[in-house]
Order: sequence, then C-alpha cells, then structure tokens
Amino acid sequence: MVLPALRERRRIDRLLTSFFAGYRPAEFRRAVVSISRYYNLPTPKVAWFEYLDWGKSGGRTYEDGKIHLVHPENWKRGRKYNSERRWINTVYHELGHYIFWVDAERKANTFAYRMVRGVNGDGARNGRQRRRAR
Repeated sequence: MVLPALRERRRIDRLLTSFFAGYRPAEFRRAVVSISRYYNLPTPKVAWFEYLDWGKSGGRTYEDGKIHLVHPENWKRGRKYNSERRWINTVYHELGHYIFWVDAERKANTFAYRMVRGVNGDGARNGRQRRRAR
C-alpha cells in the first residue's frame, strides 16, 4: 500500500487535530484535498451529522464518493470513546473506504493504521520509550 511521505502525513494529522479542536472547515478541507491529490482522485463530498446509525458509527462512505461523518463537536458528547485520536482514525478509515473501494473494510483498516504509524515522531519502539544512559 502506497502512502504519502511521513512529512505529508504529519501535516495532514496536524490539520485534522487542529480541526478537531477549533472546527475550522478550511483545515479539514486542506487535509482531505492533500490525500485526494496524492491518490489523484477527486475530493470527496463530506457531510456532517450529529450522529449516524443511532450513534453506533462515526462515519459512512457511499459508492458515489460521498462521506458522512459525525462532527467533532458532536463526537465529544455522548460517546464512550470520544477521544480526538479515535475521531481522526475514523476519518482515515472512511477516506480509506473512499480510496480503496474494493475489499473495502480490510484495506480501510490498514490505511487508517498506516496513516498514523510514525506520525507522532517520538522515536519510541513498540510503544516504549528508550532512555539513553549518560
């Protein structure tokens, strides 16, 4: 699976994080446009909702390229797992559905996992930080 360079993925992740905190639509649009351009696809139409499937899902992608997402403002309320990371992973997952329509669920999960892999840049291995002896 081909992904944008780490620098670009970090920029996209920062834009999504900033959108989650401040709800500025331009930041979300820039992130989605960056991913769409990388894969040479038209930018998907995104519609925002308070909840989907009676609150059971965070997003849905349709065959015509439309993506329905729960807005971060509503994500923070009334959810058991209402973290920023969970929302960003949902966005990546739905974009993965948009990009890899065939064998959609497996590839969408893989895409979401790989987009955030190495983004935090703390240099940790296997989730543990290593300290240097001085």
